[in-house]
Amino acid sequence: MSPTTASPPPDGLLARLGKIFRTTAFKLSLAYLVLFAVLASLGLGYVAWNARRVLDDQILSTIDAEINGLSEQYTAGGLRRLIAVVERRAKEPGASLYLVTTPAGEHIVGNVSRLPADILARSGQYESYYGRGSDAGPSEHRAIMRVFNLAGGFRLVVGRDTEERDHLRAAIGNTFGSSLALVVLLGVLGGWFVASRVLKRVDDMTETTRTIMAGDLDGRLRVGGTGDELDRLAQNLNLMLERIGELMRGMREVSDNIAHDLKTPLTRLRNRADEALRTAETPEALRTAMEGVIEDSDGLIRVFNALLTIARLEAGNAPESVSRFDAGAVAREVAELYEPLAEDRGLSLTVEIEPDLMLDGNRELVGQAIANLLDNAIKYGARSPASGPQEITVSAVRADGVVQLRVADRGPGIPEAERERVLDRFVRLDAARTRPGFGLGLSLVAAVARLHGGRLDLADNAPGLSVTLSLPAGAA
Repeated sequence: MSPTTASPPPDGLLARLGKIFRTTAFKLSLAYLVLFAVLASLGLGYVAWNARRVLDDQILSTIDAEINGLSEQYTAGGLRRLIAVVERRAKEPGASLYLVTTPAGEHIVGNVSRLPADILARSGQYESYYGRGSDAGPSEHRAIMRVFNLAGGFRLVVGRDTEERDHLRAAIGNTFGSSLALVVLLGVLGGWFVASRVLKRVDDMTETTRTIMAGDLDGRLRVGGTGDELDRLAQNLNLMLERIGELMRGMREVSDNIAHDLKTPLTRLRNRADEALRTAETPEALRTAMEGVIEDSDGLIRVFNALLTIARLEAGNAPESVSRFDAGAVAREVAELYEPLAEDRGLSLTVEIEPDLMLDGNRELVGQAIANLLDNAIKYGARSPASGPQEITVSAVRADGVVQLRVADRGPGIPEAERERVLDRFVRLDAARTRPGFGLGLSLVAAVARLHGGRLDLADNAPGLSVTLSLPAGAA
């Protein structure tokens, strides 16, 4: 029968294992495993060393106690009593070793038959091989022993066999090795488990991002609810995707609104140029037609300039002309500029401005924002049919460290549900589509507010609309 060979693991498994081993989680687990194994080795090594020291100290304490007792027997009863006591103890089973020798080294009594020759040459503590009873040949027994010189040159050897100690040391060593191997095994398995879980979540996130890159902007990363770093990353990425989705929806709305609101002036521009080509027979008629074309072109240029200004403000790329100025004075100047236009529409313009409303910001942009608010109020602030007060109020006050620039009218106002939406570009309510404009005024004011760290609030003026531009006041 031909031997069978094990088939190699599939490439997919090897690839996944490779990905697991390359993960940061596995590398960190492996690093902690190595550190823990080193610390565990040091700890277990200290335990083993200390256990050996304690065992040796116990053996030596027992030997010293027996030597003291036997010395007292020798002192009290001489050599005969010592021999009798040693002979009796030597016959008892156990690990204790006894030997009495002559000054010449000849054995008198004891359960030790052989010792290295140099041990009996001088007193002291030794650990050595020994022979016991009828042992023949080299002995594998080891013992810790003390050699004690008695009066008259006789020597007393007392020791303990180290077999039990060696067995215990071997058991400790085996436990040390097994524990270390278990720690390494559990560490590797734990690292693999943690890394595989992390890798699975990362793979899920990768798959979701691929669907998003393929065009599914509604896709969101799964949040596990554990509150760990991957959950925080998923939450932040989801917030980013929400913002991107809002921007994309805004772009679509802007595109739709541009197509809708710019179609009319572009059509009018084309028709005027076409009419000039077809009907203008005199230089004066051609000049009049061209002036109309230029007027329409200037209107379109103003629209695109407003769009560029809003885009720059929202991107934080505002002009660098930041200075300290009196916002109240700016509001008064703009109100004086628009007062004749308001009177032509039958509206009275009331100005209520506190002195010394200092701001740190861009004077031109703040003035443009107030002008846009006044322009909207004049266009849409008249009541129809005319009844009650026909007025616009421009006020500027300081409250709680904020300069509030307010323009209020008595027109039809804006429904509360629409007040947030009208701040977007090219948004015009149905009632305003019969009036000139492109729906960019409030968008620019909102961008100026954000640039200066302020806010724009729309409220009911009962009747009419009250728009407040709140900007942080400069230091006094």
